[in-house]
Amino acid sequence: MSALLVGYARVSTDQQDLTSQRDGLAALGVAASRIYVDHGLTGTNRERPGLREALAACREGDTLVVTKLDRLARSLPDARAIADELTVRQVRLNLGGSVYDPTDPVGRLLFNVLAMVAEFESDLIRLRTREGMRVAKAKGHLRGKQPKLNHRQEAHLVALLDTGDLADLFGVARSTVYRAVERERILKGATKNTPSVGAQS
Repeated sequence: MSALLVGYARVSTDQQDLTSQRDGLAALGVAASRIYVDHGLTGTNRERPGLREALAACREGDTLVVTKLDRLARSLPDARAIADELTVRQVRLNLGGSVYDPTDPVGRLLFNVLAMVAEFESDLIRLRTREGMRVAKAKGHLRGKQPKLNHRQEAHLVALLDTGDLADLFGVARSTVYRAVERERILKGATKNTPSVGAQS
C-alpha cells in the first residue's frame, strides 16, 4: 500500500473558519477526504476527536500534515508526546511543507523551538484575555450575571408582594423574587437619600 498524506486542522472557536487551513493542506497535497478537523478546541486540549481520528488514520510510512505546529499542539510537552508517538509508529510529520526528522539533531532542535514558540503564544493569549477581562470589569463592562427581571418588572413584582405566589406568576424561582425585592428596597433607599435639585446644603 502506498504512503498517504493525512491532514489535520484546528480552530479554537466555532466562529473561526478552517478554509485557509484546508487550502494550505490541499496545496501540500492532502486530499480533502483525508483532512480531519476540530472546531472550538484549543491546542492545549489533547482530548480532540479530530486529532484522534487523524492519528488513527495514519499507518506506517504515512505522513501527518499540519499547516503550522500550533494547530497540532500549544505546549512543548504535548508537541513532543505527539511527535514521539508518530516516531514510534514510523509516521512522518510535515509542518507546513517541512518534514520533521526526529533522527536529525538540527531537526529536533527546530521542532523544539517551534513548540516553545507555540506554547509562548498560547501563554500570551491567556494573559491578554485575563488582562482584557480585568480592564473591562474595571470599566463596568463585565457586570456578572444580569437580573432576569428588568426594573419595571421588579417594581411591579414588589407592588404585588402580598397578592399571591409571585414566583409562579412570573415564572421564576423564589430566590429571584427575593433578590428583586432586595434590589428595589436598596434602590428606593438610595432615592430617598439623594438630595433633590435646589435643596439647601
